[in-house]
Amino acid sequence: MIPTWPTSLPGPQRDSWQLTRQDPRRRRQADTGPPGYRRRFSSAARLVTMSLVLTRSQKGVFDTFFQDDCRWGVRFFRMPDPSTDGWAALDSNGDQILTSDDQKLLLARTWLCAWGEEMPVETVVEQVKFSVSFNIVVIR
Repeated sequence: MIPTWPTSLPGPQRDSWQLTRQDPRRRRQADTGPPGYRRRFSSAARLVTMSLVLTRSQKGVFDTFFQDDCRWGVRFFRMPDPSTDGWAALDSNGDQILTSDDQKLLLARTWLCAWGEEMPVETVVEQVKFSVSFNIVVIR
């Protein structure tokens, strides 16, 4: 069974969010002219860096998820896409789309992830909270 990201953890800090796409191209060598590329592989991952600000109890949840559920970062896990999941669906005019009973229609997307090469790093912030920074690889 693939572990699922704990719902009790907050979303990532906006100023820490960074997504980089893995480059699936291979450059063709040319003596002159513009560069040329061909596909090196068909599936490219997305590399995401983020940090969370956690209370002491949330840090315990994160530690348990990483250490026990994901076996110190060895296992894949599922995580809501922080850039999409739970955001309001908008029409072409930018207005929120509502259901027939006037409820906001929300977007949903889940990622299949692997932990990045570096172990999560934590620092103390606001005297009683923890900032945990980490990298993940979005498989799909």
